[in-house]
Amino acid sequence: MTDDIPETYDRVGPVLQSGPVANAIVAAIKDLNQDVMIVDRGAYLRVLVPRCCVVTRSAIEKHLGRLFRFPGELEMVMSAFKGSLQLNQDDAAWRFAQPQTSP
Repeated sequence: MTDDIPETYDRVGPVLQSGPVANAIVAAIKDLNQDVMIVDRGAYLRVLVPRCCVVTRSAIEKHLGRLFRFPGELEMVMSAFKGSLQLNQDDAAWRFAQPQTSP
């Protein structure tokens, strides 16, 4: 069984354990991206954005109301993700990688 249905095939993003930190991350992602889809499964939130999902430490801190250790705290609430992930001390980006086709 797969979560990849046609409407979400090229969408990427984190899967976050529900709670205040996840809510701040979701709010930050909504601020920085367009067409954000949230699938609420109770214990976790699946965030899906077309092709590229970005979030910054400063945007999370704005919603969380405190300093956020980045990327360390992100990994503590991110149980999985879809796409290729690039992390540094200021931001994270999940990107859709188109499968390579043989000529």
